[in-house]
Parts: sequence; C-alpha cells; structure tokens
Amino acid sequence: MSTTNLDTAAADTTVLDGAALGHAARALGTRGLFRFATAGSVDDGKSTLVGRLLHDAKVVLADTLESLARTSAATGFGGGDGTLDLALLTDGLRAEREQGITIDVAYRYFSTGERSFVLADCPGHVQYTRNTVTGASTADAAIVLIDARKGVLEQTRRHLGVIGLLRVPNVIVAVNKIDLVDYDEARFADIAADVARVAAGLGLPAPHVLPVSALVGDNVVERSAHTGWYTGATLLGLLESLPTRDEADTAAEDFRFPVQLVLRPQGALAPCLDPEAFRDYRAYAGSIAAGSVSVGDPVTVASPGAPRRETTVIGIDAAGVSLDTATAPASVALRLAAELDIARGDTIAATGTLPESSADLHAQLCWLSPAPLLPGATVLVKHGTATLRAKVGSIAGVLDLEDFGLLPAASLELNDIGTVVLRLAGELPTEPYARHHRTGAFLVIDPQSGNTLAAGLVGERTSAA
Repeated sequence: MSTTNLDTAAADTTVLDGAALGHAARALGTRGLFRFATAGSVDDGKSTLVGRLLHDAKVVLADTLESLARTSAATGFGGGDGTLDLALLTDGLRAEREQGITIDVAYRYFSTGERSFVLADCPGHVQYTRNTVTGASTADAAIVLIDARKGVLEQTRRHLGVIGLLRVPNVIVAVNKIDLVDYDEARFADIAADVARVAAGLGLPAPHVLPVSALVGDNVVERSAHTGWYTGATLLGLLESLPTRDEADTAAEDFRFPVQLVLRPQGALAPCLDPEAFRDYRAYAGSIAAGSVSVGDPVTVASPGAPRRETTVIGIDAAGVSLDTATAPASVALRLAAELDIARGDTIAATGTLPESSADLHAQLCWLSPAPLLPGATVLVKHGTATLRAKVGSIAGVLDLEDFGLLPAASLELNDIGTVVLRLAGELPTEPYARHHRTGAFLVIDPQSGNTLAAGLVGERTSAA
C-alpha cells in the first residue's frame, strides 16, 4: 500500500520533506510532529475538509492556489464561479479527480505556529477499508466525518471499529455539512448522542464531536458565527492541543528496543571514526519502540529461541553525541556492559518487564489480500525487527461490524477483521496491543512474493492454542 502517486496537476502544501519538517519544528520550538488520519463514509467531505484546513491555515503556496483554480475550472467541480474545489489538494490520482472520490491514502505535510503535522486522507469506500488501516495505524488522532443529513452509517461504524482496534488515542468526530441542515443544534445533538453510544460499545475514548462545514469553513480553522450554541474548540485548535501517541505512551510503557543493527566499526571505516576511540566500540542501533532508557539502567536481552541475558546500559549514542537518557521514538545506539551475542531481531528491554516468550500468537488480523486466509497456511510474521515463519493454527471468527461481536468463519476474506492463532517457528516475547501499541503490532507477509497480507494486533493469551 503506497502513498498517492500525484499527477502533474497535483497541488502540494508548503513542506513535503518529513526530515526538513522535523528540523523546522525543532527550530521553531513547536510541540513536534502530530499525525492524524481522516475517515468516514463516501461523499462525507473528507478531502474537502482537509483542503479547507490547509487553505484556511494558510499553508498553501500561491502558485498552488493558481493551479488549483485552473484545475477546479477544468473539472467543473468548482461550479464555474471561481470557487475552489479544495478536495483537489489531497485527491492527487487522476482517477480520483475524474470521479470526485478518494481511492488511495493521500499524505500531506504542513506546519502551523504551534505544531507540525502529517495527515492521511483515507478513502471511504468499503473495498478500501484496508487503506484506512494503513492511515490510522500510526495516527495520534483520527477524524471521522459524518454527513449531518445522514447521521451514523454502517461505514462510519466500520471506521470507528478500525480506530478502536488500532487504539488511536484521540478520536475527533466532525459532523460535516452542518450548513445544509441550517445549523440545527438538535440535529447535531442527536448525532453526538449516537456517536457516544457507538464509541462506548467499542471501548473508544470519549470522542471530541464538533459541527463543521468543510465547504464554507465553519469551525475548521475559524469559529463560526452560525453555531453560537457550540462552545468547543475548532478543528485546528484540537489538533494543535491534543497529546501525541508517544506523549501518552512514554509514561505508561516500559522500555522496549528492537535491535536493527550491530555497530562494530573497523577496517576502512576506522580512520573516519578515530581508531583510538572506536577500537573496542560495539553498540546496538535501532529505534526505541516504547518507554525510555538511561545510562546505568539494568536491561534484559531476549533472542528468539534462546535464554535471556542480563546486563547494564553503559552508553547511549545518537548522531555522534553521547546522551544520558533517550525516549521513544528516538533512534539511538546502545552500549552494554557485557559482551553478548546480540543480532538483528533481538529485543533489549527494561529488566523484569518482558512477558514470557511463546510460540503461540493469539491475534486479530486486518486481512488486506484478495486471496483468502485458510487454516494451515504458511506465512511470515514480522514483529519489530524479527521475522519468523508461522503457520495459521485456527480462525476463531470475524468481527461483526453491526454489533462488534465475533461471527464464526472458516477463512478470512479481503477487509475482514478476524481473530486467529498463529504458530511461530520460534518463541517471541509478544505483548497485547491494547497495552503496548508498538510492540503489540506485527505484519503478516507472503513468504513467496514478499507482499503484506495483513496487519496484526497481538491479543491476550489464552490457555489453549
């Protein structure tokens, strides 16, 4: 699942390079990067809302606006009166522009005076639910749009179900097209009550519900004079103030560090790295998946199929600088007191916090392949930096998107969300996704083609496989 391939008429926002965006955010002293995804049923106005947000936040360049005006006039979506079709800011595929729909996840990067953002505009059609999984899997917040005239629909429930499974920490429900119901407070209150009931059934955090008009701009960036009965924040105000997933998780989760690379500079590299300083240098590089680590912390090293080993952190390096402490999701190199046989795929964790390793993986899969999953199938499981062969042991059922119960099933079909048991070729210290969103997620991969077959969420272990 790739990001949108933009045609030559595609309109870009001010910043398209993620690394440059991060440097700019640090230079400005902003709160860092915030990722959010949009979802909702077809024609609820997701792309228009994103376009309105970019336009009214004044992060669209002048030449982009000129291109947008020409394209709006050419497609006829602008109404022929000079009105901009703001959906074109995110609908980059030619097929999307011709049909007026979103069929892929469109990513955009922008920043305001308060924060830098990555947004993912997800498609609304049922057959593209897997794209919503992609967009929401790393999101700090999810915006679900509801047409004020239609209320909560099946696809709305489906998207809220996906958001609940992925444990997106902040849920925003934008009741769009509020202008088309004459800014009716009672209609808004009815929809908000329906949303609260669905969210409670899914175990979602209490959603932030607000009335908006993506076409007109009500409560997107500026507060609307037409909704005096609404006293909450605007959409941009919420996005600038909500905590990120990492901010929420860092305090709650224990230290986890999947090893990506063993650093042992020698030979031709030594002159570049000061041979004296690096003669005995050995470190383990990777990205901190959860929690934080400090020099002097006791840690445990877990390797698939091997006994665990204990040691202590004696150094933390990042870009040539030594640190006392590092926090997720920083990329660092750890130096350990003991000389251990550690390789890519191993996990370094805070001592006493890792669960027992197991070869039985109880999980929920968001099935992304057109070919069905059957019991007995052989797949690859990529968990952190470890990749192991696995066999599908059993399929307990698929999620019923009406009442969110489990329906019996003999296979998983495209877009099904099912509960399965996988038997791994080796043992892994897996943790439930509900409590550890980074270390509790994995991918299921086709061993022949290398294609991603499913996004997996580790569930609670049971006594039987």
